[in-house]
Amino acid sequence: MRKVSLETKILGLVLSLSLFLILLLAISFSYMEGRQIAKDKGQLALELSKTISFMPTVTEAFETDDPASIIQPVVEKIRRETRAEFIVVGNDKEMRYSHPLTSEIGKRMKGGDNIRAIRDGEYYVSEAAGSLGLSIRGKSPIFNKDGKIIGIVSVGFLVEDVRAQIFKDLSKEMLISLLAIMISIIGSYMLARSIRKDTLGLEPFEIANLYKEKNAVLQSVKEGILAIDQNGLITSMNQPAKKLLDIKESVRHLNVDGLFPSKYLFEVLRSGEPQADKEISWKDKSIIVNCTPIFDNEGVSGVVASFRDRTEIEEMVNTLSEVKMHSEDLRAQTHEFTNKLYVLSGLLQLGEYDEAIDMIQSETSELHSLNRVVFEQIKDTKVQALLLGKIGKASEKKISFEIDSQSSLEKLPDHIKLSQLTLIVGNIIDNALEAVSGMDEPLVKFFATDIGNDLVFEVSDNGKGIPEQDISYIFDRGFTSKNNGSPSGYGLANADQVVKELEGIIEVQSQDGNTVFTVYLPKKRRGGETC
Repeated sequence: MRKVSLETKILGLVLSLSLFLILLLAISFSYMEGRQIAKDKGQLALELSKTISFMPTVTEAFETDDPASIIQPVVEKIRRETRAEFIVVGNDKEMRYSHPLTSEIGKRMKGGDNIRAIRDGEYYVSEAAGSLGLSIRGKSPIFNKDGKIIGIVSVGFLVEDVRAQIFKDLSKEMLISLLAIMISIIGSYMLARSIRKDTLGLEPFEIANLYKEKNAVLQSVKEGILAIDQNGLITSMNQPAKKLLDIKESVRHLNVDGLFPSKYLFEVLRSGEPQADKEISWKDKSIIVNCTPIFDNEGVSGVVASFRDRTEIEEMVNTLSEVKMHSEDLRAQTHEFTNKLYVLSGLLQLGEYDEAIDMIQSETSELHSLNRVVFEQIKDTKVQALLLGKIGKASEKKISFEIDSQSSLEKLPDHIKLSQLTLIVGNIIDNALEAVSGMDEPLVKFFATDIGNDLVFEVSDNGKGIPEQDISYIFDRGFTSKNNGSPSGYGLANADQVVKELEGIIEVQSQDGNTVFTVYLPKKRRGGETC
């Protein structure tokens, strides 16, 4: 079904309303005007009849032998001056002494509406059909000096003339109404054009579709999105933004101050220049913000800001880095086993079967021991994948990597994601491997258990150890002491942050060159929710 344009709707609505109102007013005016004109004509007829009935010339003429000869000239003159249709004077027997048509003089009055005046002496207005047609009449009795009714005066205006006057007045009103319709059409057309200009030529249904699409896009984006107008009032905010800013209620048309750090937003409003990758602190969060101005014909009309928790960005980057590292570790492990296969092939070609068998048994024994623990006692696939990668990395670096035979681990709680596990355990193992590099007999040990209320991961190394004065700083972001073998950069800071998010703790012990990191992650969160 084809949709009607906004311009057509407005024109149709205004024109329909205008025609309806004009028609209603015309009918009402015609009715009231007709009644008023009829009332005015009747009142005029009554007043004329009263005036004539009280004229001495008329009353005295009734005492003469030929009243008509006296009365007719007088009332005809009055009729012509007042533009009455007729003025008829008759006696108490309803015989005419005057009439616009002289041929009607001496004949009986018509209409049958004289009885009230002749018999009861009333003054009144009536409507009846006479010799000239249907008319509005004013009736007045004529009294002699003794107060006796001797005749009647009837003054009339034809109903046809009254209607003609009504139509004449109505035609003038119709011209004004037609002018009003033309003005309404022009005004509605200009209004429709103005609305289309404000809506960029879009129809209402198109705007509605765009609004729905905009909401769907805003809610599907994981980044927080906030838009303000030129007065700093919020026009839209998606759910990720509300979640990040800890806002529950609607904020539409509220001032952005107090709800979001607005410094950069107002800078963009003033300058019209976008701001990219600005790091700001808000409450206990570090947020990366991008601000883009909104332009209209008058300049900057608002700002759109997209923002995200820096921690999430760092976690994503670290996860990608760890995935890349695992990929490299697996490539290294593949390379190492390829080299071993070449050596084994060479031994067989040289006939050194005993050495080849010893090499196979040695490799098999070592792998069997590790695989037994990894695949039989540690049953979580995330931990298995992590350990296999680290085993390959340690082998490439010629570092002995041991998994405690007492380790045992069931499937981890669902809330612990692979990225979190990589940030915690992966960083600690990497730091341990780095700490023992360059040692005569480098050794890194790993232990894991879920016995009790906590998940426990322990990584130890026989490196140079951590100086006592540095232990309190190793989890600070950016702290590094690579020269003495302690962890460096951001690895431990990220690990510590994730452990705190999981409501756990990290313990560090370093003595006589032996360093042990122990991580405790509770199986249940505060409030009793199972992790």
